[in-house]
Amino acid sequence: MTATGSAFLDQCRAIVGADHVLELDADKASFLTDQRARYTGRALAVLRPATTEQVAALVRACAQYRVPIVPQGGNTGLVLGSVPDTGGAAVVLSLARMNAVRQVDAVNRTMTVDAGCILQQAQEAAAAQGCLFPLSLAAEGSCTIGGNLATNAGGTAVLRYGNTRDLCLGLEVVTPQGEIWNGLRGLRKDNTGYDLRDLFIGAEGTLGVITGAVLKLYPQPKAAITALAALPSPVHALRLLGLMQDFCGASLTGFELMSQYCLELVAREFPQLQQPFTTPHAQYVLLELSSSESEEHAVGLLERAIGAALISGVIDDAVVATSIAQSTGLWQLREHIPLAQARAGKNIKHDISLPVSRSADFIAATGPKLEAAFPGCQLVCFGHLGDGNLHYNVAPPMGVSNEEFLLRQDAVNRVVYDSVESFGGSISAEHGIGALKRDELVHHKSAVELNMMRAIKAALDPLGIMNPGKIL
Repeated sequence: MTATGSAFLDQCRAIVGADHVLELDADKASFLTDQRARYTGRALAVLRPATTEQVAALVRACAQYRVPIVPQGGNTGLVLGSVPDTGGAAVVLSLARMNAVRQVDAVNRTMTVDAGCILQQAQEAAAAQGCLFPLSLAAEGSCTIGGNLATNAGGTAVLRYGNTRDLCLGLEVVTPQGEIWNGLRGLRKDNTGYDLRDLFIGAEGTLGVITGAVLKLYPQPKAAITALAALPSPVHALRLLGLMQDFCGASLTGFELMSQYCLELVAREFPQLQQPFTTPHAQYVLLELSSSESEEHAVGLLERAIGAALISGVIDDAVVATSIAQSTGLWQLREHIPLAQARAGKNIKHDISLPVSRSADFIAATGPKLEAAFPGCQLVCFGHLGDGNLHYNVAPPMGVSNEEFLLRQDAVNRVVYDSVESFGGSISAEHGIGALKRDELVHHKSAVELNMMRAIKAALDPLGIMNPGKIL
């Protein structure tokens, strides 16, 4: 290590204590590998501050010594946004120790939390005050609010409540100069100039370090009803979506599309999970209604809507959960799709969004293109159809090894992403860009957009130390 590096680490130890400056490979290991275990970077050290003031002091030290910073929450990201590169010059700034719920204001329907607060912890703190924080993700037991904001995470309730951006009223941020911006205002109306909050949400730590947030809360629903509908095609799924919205309005909270192949994969890898239909169907939609009135009201809404869908031929069959256990079982089918994929082997994954009205056309057009280019490939298509977000994953043909198939990743991506663009969609719906999709971004953003993004980056982070190599 150089004398400069040694002086920098001495300064970091003085700020957070020697126990929270991790330098040994064994201590750093879990912070350097991404969630899918595809990539491992290197870091000079892992820094673990406990307060916003410590974050600010560490960032000032990094600016002084020109040390790159990789902010990290729960490290559950899927696009290599929260891990360093292999150069070894950067530090990982872990917010894990900053995990407090600072305040719950049930009257204002807001909650103020540290960035390192685990999502599930925030959900439970809201529930303890009779409120709902509706963000719900598969990784909610380990992902953090700061990471959710940095990536503008989506989840299963976007249809009713919106993305993380829509659930945030204010932020506390440490700038790349080590200054603290306190924007923790629990205001739903604040028209006083540029919306600085929105600069940092979705920026993946490239413009500053989110250290705290004011989140929106909602009344706890009095009832939640789950159903699984079987139908012939994605076109029918869109018809069902319109019908459910007409019948149920804002009570429709979740609308998840799953193909028959998805459920076959789950059945093969997790045979203990009960399959609700004895006869296979081409597509399935997992529905959830939540009601502020009563369970009887929610059940009545759902039964009328399902009945109309059956009579009109929009769906072939449906199962309505009559207990919490049955509802959990239906959701487990959806939630185990990514787990089943991981057990079955490698996939080339895509997190895409489309105008809802064009989702079915995209599915119909893209599958044949992939089959023509890669005969025998398997499509694992599922996701949040209600908000246009599909997880459109491609598995290798029978007899083709994972390694051989992954060599075709760029070619597979080209087919998928070009099709996404032709239907007016986005190559990243809720996972972000990170390092994984950085080079792809230049094909799908105009020069005007990229130049504005670069101008913002240069203005806020002129030294280029905030999560370098991510997004841009």
